[in-house]
Amino acid sequence: MAFAAKILADSLSPDGVRLTTFEVTFPRIILSEFNTHRQFSRNSASSRAIPVEKMIKRVMEDPYVPSSWGKNQKGMSADENIYGLGAENALSAWYNARDSAIRYARKLLEIGVHKQLTNRLLEPFMWHTVICTSTEWVNFFHLRNNAQAHPDIQTIAKMMQVLYESPLELRKLNYGEWHLPLVQRTEDMHALFDAGLAQVDNADSLIDELLVKISVARCARVSYLTHDGKRDIQADLNLYDKLLTSGHLSPFEHVARPVKVFAGPDVNDDAYRVVFDGAHNPWCGNFRGWVQYRKLIPNESDILGKA
Repeated sequence: MAFAAKILADSLSPDGVRLTTFEVTFPRIILSEFNTHRQFSRNSASSRAIPVEKMIKRVMEDPYVPSSWGKNQKGMSADENIYGLGAENALSAWYNARDSAIRYARKLLEIGVHKQLTNRLLEPFMWHTVICTSTEWVNFFHLRNNAQAHPDIQTIAKMMQVLYESPLELRKLNYGEWHLPLVQRTEDMHALFDAGLAQVDNADSLIDELLVKISVARCARVSYLTHDGKRDIQADLNLYDKLLTSGHLSPFEHVARPVKVFAGPDVNDDAYRVVFDGAHNPWCGNFRGWVQYRKLIPNESDILGKA
């Protein structure tokens, strides 16, 4: 793998608020820095879910290796890089550390330790893919596409900013229309009819409902393809049901529709809470001007609780 960024869905509300969903790949070591940006809704692969041998194969065949070796100094950033023999020695040490991590991961696997612990040894050498959705990107670009940031988060932030500032397909949505990452509406509509999941007499409302569920499921996978490279509508719907009943609702945040506000700052809809900033721009959850599908699910903050 390598650094990668693409926009999965890019939508503009009637009030001119933009909602963008990215899929990005970067080194696992900068995930904690990426996750400090709280206005992002995120889903990504879990080290707890991937079999150890599969993880070992990845870090053997395609490990993350730093593109430069910053020279040690005071502070959080390196002003100079190490070159020549020093860089060669650093690279050798990095690969030796990778090999040692693999050796001890295999040892833990032989002992019978679960992958949720064993795989942690391999994380410094992993690439990581994340789906993230937000209405607020300027602060992220300002802080991370910045010489003071870690070089690797600079790389991915710059790639994202270039895409964001030159959008290829910015869709204008009306109230009631959905921002649907990883859904190809025409193709997926045909698949729903072919599978007998939608009928002509109830097509509009039912198709919207099903496409929402499909988008949620695909965001949860951090991929829009099944393992054999083919779309599986029924598998998507099954996964949606599993996510809902188990209370795993973070993938429900990437699907959203524009907020339509009819009254003043005291508006409080039973389905979701709208909060206003000083300019009376409506906020719902961490999105401005958009309501997440998650916020339309009753008791979404504690769906398995008794509150």
